[in-house]
Amino acid sequence: MKNKQLYRAMLTALLMALTIVCGRFFLLPIPWTHGNINLSDASILIAAALLGPLGGGIVGGVGTAFLDLISGYTQYAPFSLLAHGLEGILAGWCYQRWGKTKLGQWSSLAVGALVMVGGYFLADSFLYTWVAGFLGIGTNLLQGLAGIIVAQLILPALKARWQD
Repeated sequence: MKNKQLYRAMLTALLMALTIVCGRFFLLPIPWTHGNINLSDASILIAAALLGPLGGGIVGGVGTAFLDLISGYTQYAPFSLLAHGLEGILAGWCYQRWGKTKLGQWSSLAVGALVMVGGYFLADSFLYTWVAGFLGIGTNLLQGLAGIIVAQLILPALKARWQD
């Protein structure tokens, strides 16, 4: 039992580090907003699929909050903790229930990405204006979609090697 717990803790830490790397180095700045599109969602959704709601929530929330702190977006850290944390929790919860079919897997990851989009709409609306919130929806949807596609491409290989 200890080995399984150690395995899950190490995989959580690895995916949290991957979230930071993907968010820091695989990014595309968006000129009309205050942010960028990055691939952090891919590692969050992978964590949700492999580790479930708790692991997905920890990787999503803590990983992206730390990413914001080291990237100069400190005002977004609490919002990232909530938005990406909920993304990981809900994607993991849905994946455990619906993940046996391809449609269920895609739907589960989409639920998580949509929660992230809603969270950042609220964050931008609170930090700036509701217009800024609406303007961010498109780029956040694009980021979520990129995360879903990358996660779906990588998950089969990871599941084959790293099953609990």
